[in-house]
Amino acid sequence: MSTWELETEIESYYERGEERERLTRNARGRLEFARMQDLLRRKLPGAALDVLDVGGATGAHAKWLAEDGHRVTLIDPVASQVAVAAELPGVTAVVGDARELPWDDASFDAVLLMGPLYHLTDRKYRIQAIAEAARCTRPGGVVAAATINRTAGWTDWLIFQANGIDRKISAEDGLRVLREGELRYFDQDIFTTAYLSHPGEVASEFADAGLPGAAQYAVQGFPGYIPELERLIDEPRVREHLMDGLRIIEAEPSLLGASNHLLTVANV
Repeated sequence: MSTWELETEIESYYERGEERERLTRNARGRLEFARMQDLLRRKLPGAALDVLDVGGATGAHAKWLAEDGHRVTLIDPVASQVAVAAELPGVTAVVGDARELPWDDASFDAVLLMGPLYHLTDRKYRIQAIAEAARCTRPGGVVAAATINRTAGWTDWLIFQANGIDRKISAEDGLRVLREGELRYFDQDIFTTAYLSHPGEVASEFADAGLPGAAQYAVQGFPGYIPELERLIDEPRVREHLMDGLRIIEAEPSLLGASNHLLTVANV
């Protein structure tokens, strides 16, 4: 057994249920959710798969994956979140650790890490979680991981300032996160402790976990910062155009960091 435990402020944040509606409460969340669905549906290696959702929280992604016909197992370290996910039709949910998955080798067709990597602030633990995901994936399957880009905290600070919102984060704090990546000791109403990565760091961690050559995709891209995003998401014709454009630029290397979230996908 490892000595790592979920940091108190992270567990407290999720116990409060702060993230349960994040992907539906505003345009930025809805764009992130729609793009993650779009990317995963295109990258999963087939239909009716055995899918493991690691750090799946209350099952935001497990729910639609099960509705798509996949057999979904979810694991998360927060018991209250697992209890919610366990109520979803077609989803099996257990409490556990991303770095020590309780399944045999090659148990799943796809293993998704949609949250754990940015809460494992130590690089060795991120590599361990990726390696565990790869171990549990069948040959021909995929490992897919979501991370928060290094620029995300800084751009959020600028958006707060532009909208006159005081989140008790100083300008220097915003720059420190941009330089160092570690988001810590601030207003829990925004988020909780996390590590914000450069795309190249994530690719390196995949390689060190035995998955070299992973593909990377910007999730929201720079349109995610548009102030009028709410109107773009809610108007069907414009929304379709936005999604089409994001598919065109999603893998452009020069733009990978210009997105709040990144999806890294490796074949096993």
